Amino acid sequence: MAETVDDKYPRPLVAVDIAALTVLDADLKVLLIQRGLPPRALALPGGFVRCGDAKDQQGEDLDEAARRELLDETRLPLDVTGLGRVPLVQVGVFGAPDRDPRARVIAVAYLAVVPPELAAFVRAGSDAAAVAWYRVAELPAVPLAFDHGDIVRRALEHLRRDVDETAIARALVPATFSVAELRAAVDAVRGCAVDPGNFRRRFRRLLDDGLVQRRPGRRITGRRQAEVFAFRAEPIGR
Repeated sequence: MAETVDDKYPRPLVAVDIAALTVLDADLKVLLIQRGLPPRALALPGGFVRCGDAKDQQGEDLDEAARRELLDETRLPLDVTGLGRVPLVQVGVFGAPDRDPRARVIAVAYLAVVPPELAAFVRAGSDAAAVAWYRVAELPAVPLAFDHGDIVRRALEHLRRDVDETAIARALVPATFSVAELRAAVDAVRGCAVDPGNFRRRFRRLLDDGLVQRRPGRRITGRRQAEVFAFRAEPIGR
C-alpha cells in the first residue's frame, strides 16, 4: 500500500490571532478578551481555522478565519457600510513548539486597524468571557496568554512602519477629522511627537493629491475652530 502524506506527517493545529488596534482620545489601544476556556487569561481574539479530515474538506481561507474569529469573539465587523473594508494584514507566523500548552499550534498573526467609530461596539461573544480596549502603553505589566505579547509587538512594528499609508491613516481617525486629530493619532501610534513641519508637508501632499478633501463645518477645539477634512470616499483596502 502506497504511503500517503497523511501517514507520513503529523497534523499541527492552525490558528489565527488578531491584534486589533485603534486610537481613542489620542491613545493607542489594543483589543483583548478574557478567555472563558483554559488557559483563563487575557488574550488576543482568535481561534482555530476550520477544516475537515477528508481531502475535499480543505476548509476556510486564513483571512476568512481571522474575520470570523474577530466577529465571533468581539462582535466587531470588519466590513462596514460607509466605512468600507477595515485593513486586515498578516504580520507573521508564530510556531514555537511550546507556545500553546494544549497542543502543537501554529498561529498566523494579523493586524486589524479599527476606526474609532467602531471601537465602542465591541461585545463579548463565543468563548470570550469579557472584551475591552487596553492601553498599549500598559501592556508590559499585563500578562497575556500564549505568546500574544510577542504578536502585539510585531503588529505594532508593522503599524508604525506603515502609519503614513493612506489605508492605515484613514482607519485611525473619524470619518471627518481636523489636522490636529490626525496628527494626534499618528503621534499615538508612533509613541512620540511627529515633527510639526514634516507633518504639515505630508498633509499638504495628501490634499494636493486629492486623497484628503476639505469638508463643510468646523471642529471646536478650545477657543479655536478648526477646518475638518475627510479621506476620499472609497472602500478601505487591505
